[in-house]
Amino acid sequence: MTGTLAHIFRHPIKAHGREELASVVLSAGRALPWDRHWAVAHDLSKFDPAAPGWAPCVNFQRAARTPALMAISARFDDETGQITLTHPNLPDLTFDPETEGQRLIDWVAPISPQARFRPVALVRAPDRAMTDSAYPSVSIKNLASNAALGAKMKRDLSIHRWRGNLWLDGFQPWEEMRWIGRRLRIGGAVLEIRERVGRCRATMSNPETGVVDCDTLDALMETVGVQDFGVFGVVVESGPVARGDKVEFL
Repeated sequence: MTGTLAHIFRHPIKAHGREELASVVLSAGRALPWDRHWAVAHDLSKFDPAAPGWAPCVNFQRAARTPALMAISARFDDETGQITLTHPNLPDLTFDPETEGQRLIDWVAPISPQARFRPVALVRAPDRAMTDSAYPSVSIKNLASNAALGAKMKRDLSIHRWRGNLWLDGFQPWEEMRWIGRRLRIGGAVLEIRERVGRCRATMSNPETGVVDCDTLDALMETVGVQDFGVFGVVVESGPVARGDKVEFL
């Protein structure tokens, strides 16, 4: 069976905004370029700025604890290095994440915890994306699975709840759960499917409002028996991918 690549998304700052792309070049052993390049450390984070490296998501501000973050959209300018963030309850913010991280901390403060887990610093690790996996991954999602879950819940589920990188069309609902260990050619790149993506409370928040409005986790348990949605892939052959590209198994 073959399908098509329907959407490409990156999230320059982990949990703080999404951006759709028309195309991107994937590199072997790397995450999607500029995806989760930065993260927001909270006051209880064990991230060490003196020896920066990948750290689990519990060390960073995330929508599972701060649902309003889900309503942030992002636009990253690859040439200037500036990011513009928008949120329905905040003024737009354009800043340089390399030199003006405090501006982001101040901007996000009104929708963030004020005591424990308050955001304190914008951080990054040299040459390593802050993916949810301990290895550089690309998150792959199936549009049919999202539609099936929405039908089960009797509502239109936005794909933005799942914060995926590559959204595929033309496959059967939930068949991606059986792709572990298989290889997919997407456009000019090849990815090996490594594992399912375990989901958290962030997916319960509406990406337009940042308000918790449905129980996606219970719905997943009732539908597929686990709180997983989507899979993590690893790029094994570099190449360009673009919306509309053919997706096929090798």
